[in-house]
Amino acid sequence: MNQATPTENRKLASQTINYWKIVLIFLSRWYWVAGTVLISFVLAWLYVRSITPIYITSAALKLDDDQQQQISSLPGSPVNYNPFNQNKIQTEGIIMRSEDVILNALKNLDYKISYFLEGRIRETELYPKQPFQIDILSQDSVNFSRATYFVKPVNHSTFELSSSDDNKKSVTKYLYGQAINAGNMIFTIKTEIPANAKYSFKFNGVRDLYGRAAGGLNVFEQEKNTNIMGVTHTDSNPVFSANILNEIIKQYVKNDATLKKRSAKQTIDYLDSQIEFLDAQVHQAGNKLSSFQSDNKLIDPNTDKQLGSAKLSNLQNQVAELQLQELGIQQLENQVKNNRDRIQLNLNLEGTNNTLLTGLITQLNGLIINRENKLQNFNADAQPVQDINRQISEVKQAIATNIRLLHERNQKTINYLKGQIGQASNALTSIPAKQNDFAKLQSNFDINQRMFSMLFERKLSAQISAAAVVSGATIISVAQPSFFPISPVPKKIYSSYLFMGLFTGLGLILLVRILNPYLYDIETIEGLTTTPIIGIILKYPKKVQPGESVLSIERPKSIFAESVRSVRTNLSFMASDQDTKVICITSEVSGEGKSFVSLNLAGTLSIIDKKVILIAADLRKSKLHHAFGSDNHIGLSNYLSRQADLSDIIFKDERHNIDYITSGPVPPNPSELLHHKSMTTLIATLRESYEYIIIDTAPVGLVSDSIPLIRKADINLFIIRSGVSKFRAATIPDRLSKEYGLSNIAIILNSFGDEKLHANIYTTNYAHSNSGTYYYSNYTGYGKSGYYNDEKKWWEFWKKKE
Repeated sequence: MNQATPTENRKLASQTINYWKIVLIFLSRWYWVAGTVLISFVLAWLYVRSITPIYITSAALKLDDDQQQQISSLPGSPVNYNPFNQNKIQTEGIIMRSEDVILNALKNLDYKISYFLEGRIRETELYPKQPFQIDILSQDSVNFSRATYFVKPVNHSTFELSSSDDNKKSVTKYLYGQAINAGNMIFTIKTEIPANAKYSFKFNGVRDLYGRAAGGLNVFEQEKNTNIMGVTHTDSNPVFSANILNEIIKQYVKNDATLKKRSAKQTIDYLDSQIEFLDAQVHQAGNKLSSFQSDNKLIDPNTDKQLGSAKLSNLQNQVAELQLQELGIQQLENQVKNNRDRIQLNLNLEGTNNTLLTGLITQLNGLIINRENKLQNFNADAQPVQDINRQISEVKQAIATNIRLLHERNQKTINYLKGQIGQASNALTSIPAKQNDFAKLQSNFDINQRMFSMLFERKLSAQISAAAVVSGATIISVAQPSFFPISPVPKKIYSSYLFMGLFTGLGLILLVRILNPYLYDIETIEGLTTTPIIGIILKYPKKVQPGESVLSIERPKSIFAESVRSVRTNLSFMASDQDTKVICITSEVSGEGKSFVSLNLAGTLSIIDKKVILIAADLRKSKLHHAFGSDNHIGLSNYLSRQADLSDIIFKDERHNIDYITSGPVPPNPSELLHHKSMTTLIATLRESYEYIIIDTAPVGLVSDSIPLIRKADINLFIIRSGVSKFRAATIPDRLSKEYGLSNIAIILNSFGDEKLHANIYTTNYAHSNSGTYYYSNYTGYGKSGYYNDEKKWWEFWKKKE
């Protein structure tokens, strides 16, 4: 092809995603991932070693079914409120966490002294083991030292003691068995301290462990819609956790039985007071009846009179029972209005079959118990307590309404019976007054006698029930120590840290790629510019030694030299109509390898007997003369300023068969000199003697010195260096082509090293490309093909350089 495709007809190369490249990107930095995974494992190991493990123990209790009574919604009470069904487990959990239950449970443990094993990272509680014996001789019940004491054996009879109160600054020696006075207490260490480890200990009060015991306690419903209550406890010591949990559930069961016995005792006390009252009534009625019989010498009324008397007596009995119930209703009303404790159902109301009132009282008692438990953990003004007070008020209002209705019903019944009594009395008017009075006294005596017998039977039944009272909860399973921690779980921690390290490594690779501003491969350039790429020059794998800049000649059998020859081949297709080709080489900024490419391109042309001259046209900061060992005292700047002739500035490198012109001293006006017609004359003169004129110019991204040379050149080569040039560099050739109407610009990717980390994930489809491409190879994977043997392998270090 003679000319590159015009800029206006070019399109960006067609590219498709190459998934294998994505895999290679991550494989290229596998050691990053391995490093982050290793660091994560180390962090996981340190975490597992440093954190105190937490263990869990569990137990289960069965609640009596009769405690789960169903109470319907009542007027004035909360809708569908059912504490014994919906909130029973929560209520019992509050009772179980109460201070009385927890403190009584702790008192059954050996809690007064805690022993610890001092490790390099953390300390471990030794409960229930005691590595040495400590006796407390005297101790203040509340105010004593809670400091940690550190002990260290000196010999078989002496040990050292220090305290956390002064950060172990004061160390004192004591004899075994010697009394030690510290912190409002006196104690002694009786047995010898083991010398194979570091130990410490501290003294505890029963309330010091309350938070530990109650904080780890959890109560829940074992199975849904059952009366099985599950209880768990978590702690750093599995044995302590199991022991305290067993003691707590024992104390809970014991406390429940105590509350039931207290209720039975209140019933018996009430019956005693009623029996005492009726006993006096029976005695009084009997005395009256006996006196009346003695005074009137009456033995028994006749049969007819007995029928009327029986009816009258029955009516009076009913009135008496209703009046007794009225007394019970008044007592219950007084309890509801004036008493904040639980309400005991009056005996006179138990036979009324008023299940509604009974249920309300049971509900009220449950709420009062719940409030007592809440007050152990909350202030009286706390919202949970206020909510229960509101519920108590609503239930009391419902009870008061029920009492009023019951009172009205009794009063109507009494009025009715009194009317019947009046009729019965009129029927007995024919009975002699003495016999009538006898019948009344006999009826009153019989009523009191029956009531007395009934209450006495009730008391006997209550005493039997009190003797047989058992707890409403039964222990199904006791807690056993579990030595498998729930936190931390090493397998879970190691696996989670493994994934964290893995994703950190992968994320680091992605982050480096995202933050990368540099160009690395040909696909990235092809995705940014329509300017054709003439070839790739590989990165030389070793440090370039002084005098070896022309590596295309110094290492002719190397893969590097072959990549330069590939560029040389593609140059022959550009400006093919020109006998002499003026090649201008530039880049965006310095350091991208313009001079290096110029030298090696000139070298590879010279070895095919092409007449080549290399011009250092970077008049500001040229380094080309260093490659030839020239002093740069005279050069292009002298010629352009008419201080030297052409013959004075052309030098010959006999070693590489390259003619060259150095830049010369730095002039004060380099841009103006390059715009001078003398530069045009120089190029025209050189065309007569050389086949290739290679001009190494200044970077176009920094100065405009090279623009006049670019416009005069037959071929313009824009150098992009892998890993040095930034993304914006790939757009400069398109901008130059558009700005100056050029169609002879091509790109060379310099120092390509097949950096897979920053490789583009797309592959160019050259069959569908319209960007004017040249054939070239990046030689990836061909280094060991056997065609390039000029470089020693790492295992051939012993061979001498030829």
